[in-house]
Amino acid sequence: MTEDAGETFVFDTGPLSAFAINNWLGVLKAIVGKRRAVIPDVVVAELKEGEAMDSRIGAALTADWIEHRELRSQGEREAFADFAELLVVGDRNLGEAAVLALARTMRATAVVDDAAARKAAASFGVDYCPTLRLLCWSIRDGLLTVPLVAELADDLLSSKYHLPFRPGGFARWAEENGLLDGS
Repeated sequence: MTEDAGETFVFDTGPLSAFAINNWLGVLKAIVGKRRAVIPDVVVAELKEGEAMDSRIGAALTADWIEHRELRSQGEREAFADFAELLVVGDRNLGEAAVLALARTMRATAVVDDAAARKAAASFGVDYCPTLRLLCWSIRDGLLTVPLVAELADDLLSSKYHLPFRPGGFARWAEENGLLDGS
């Protein structure tokens, strides 16, 4: 990729669920390419809960290119505690805390869209990438096209995934934010 995205992506529940529900996991697999895609055990549990409501989410759980990883080392558990203190409210944001903990200890890139998770990542110096930025890098690298990503974004929006534009607005949003020109 054009940006230094590292060799491992640690995915949060939201992007994986949305891509699975909309049958776009193949595109995500192509974006990951030869890099590792990892999800912590907490995200596995959240995906299983989601699968009970929408069976299509199960595709993210059975994808052979996504590695399931338990938080096991002392460092991983301590990092989880740090992020949980910032993010977790009741049973909300456990996945984000686990994703950031793994990304921090593995020196990987967290794929998170939640603003609070991005802020927590920045405060701890953890590399992170929102889904849309990942898609824009892939366009700039010639892997995806603007029309393909626009269709994908519209599908995500139709399934109630939050994006910063309305249906049909991806190309304009990406241009206005300088995400397609290499800046």
